Amino acid sequence: MVDNPWVRKPPGEEPAPVIVEPPATTGPKPARVSAPQDGVPVPDQADRLPQRKTPHAATVWWLGVTGGAGESTLASLARGSRPADHAWPIPENRGSLSRVVLVARTNYSGLAAAQRAAIEWASGVLGDAVRVDGLVLIPDMPGRMPKELRHLAQVVSGGLPQTWTLPWVDAWRFGPVDPSVELPKEFHAFLADLHLNSTAP
Repeated sequence: MVDNPWVRKPPGEEPAPVIVEPPATTGPKPARVSAPQDGVPVPDQADRLPQRKTPHAATVWWLGVTGGAGESTLASLARGSRPADHAWPIPENRGSLSRVVLVARTNYSGLAAAQRAAIEWASGVLGDAVRVDGLVLIPDMPGRMPKELRHLAQVVSGGLPQTWTLPWVDAWRFGPVDPSVELPKEFHAFLADLHLNSTAP
């Protein structure tokens, strides 16, 4: 019997972290998770992101699952979007909905934090206040991800509606983002998927 990486084990039975090998990619792709699921237990408080009441609206909230994930960078590139400051944006007005995209770096800590956030959302603990549209992965360094991290990214992606992987932008290492500079085509495709308008030309 194969352990389900999305279901937490009782205290005392938690194994050491492992990289889960994804299933073979031949044949039709499995359906992605598009809404919270029955049977996903609510994570311990220590494994959950904080919640923050907000009076503001946004086309999309970028929720960085760790510090330095890139939520402020993405907010500067998409009109009407906002950084969530590493907390679930809960609307103050009852009946309103926050549209959220998780943001993570492609190192182990970023991917593991993204998985914890995905489990929290999938458990239904956020109720109807938040809709998660997916996860965007931002490289932590130039070059191809190592095989082990690519596999972990696949596992995490399987628990979310959509995942996008953006390319490395070397200029961002040396200064703030300049919205007047043309973005790589992958960014335009990503923002188009989310029906967002870019601030860049």
